[in-house]
Amino acid sequence: MKHTRPLRAVILTVLLALPAMAQADCYADYKAKRDTPLRLHYGIAKISGACSRDAARAELKPRLAADGWTLLTVLSVFDDAGLAERRDSAGQYYLRY
Repeated sequence: MKHTRPLRAVILTVLLALPAMAQADCYADYKAKRDTPLRLHYGIAKISGACSRDAARAELKPRLAADGWTLLTVLSVFDDAGLAERRDSAGQYYLRY
């Protein structure tokens, strides 16, 4: 029974840390278009739901549509580590939607 206390402390620490780890920021890079005249753009968006391509697709479609854009594809989802390398490519569409 002497070893139970340290084990409980470790379990409690892990359980308290889980929500913070689950709250990592999620981003998606995507391609969208507008018709008449045809315009295309590549962008990066922060995703507030689950960090998956399907969740990003569901979240981005209405955001983009509200501004006249049609989502073509979600290329990938990633965390903060992938932001810097994509910033220049996204240009004015970096975290716009």
